[in-house]
Amino acid sequence: MAVVYAVCNQKGGVAKTLTSVSLGIGLAREGKKALLVDIDPQGSLTASLGYQQPDQMETTLADVLGGIIQDNPLPPDRAVLHHEEGVDLVPANIEL
Repeated sequence: MAVVYAVCNQKGGVAKTLTSVSLGIGLAREGKKALLVDIDPQGSLTASLGYQQPDQMETTLADVLGGIIQDNPLPPDRAVLHHEEGVDLVPANIEL
């Protein structure tokens, strides 16, 4: 059974990204599967996991959503990056 956690707040600077990364990596270290989905056009979660140029990424959440809107969905694994800490990431950038 899947459990979904959402870390959200309108205010900036309240540690949403830090909490998300820490929670995801902590769950991965416990042997659980963790998929982090960056839904911020600034790509802070993506950058915090070491992908320093989110605006130059080939496939992001914007592409996934665009494919769904155009009724031409991407293959499920196309936008998922596998991080060395054991978490998976759907990255975001300014296109979102």
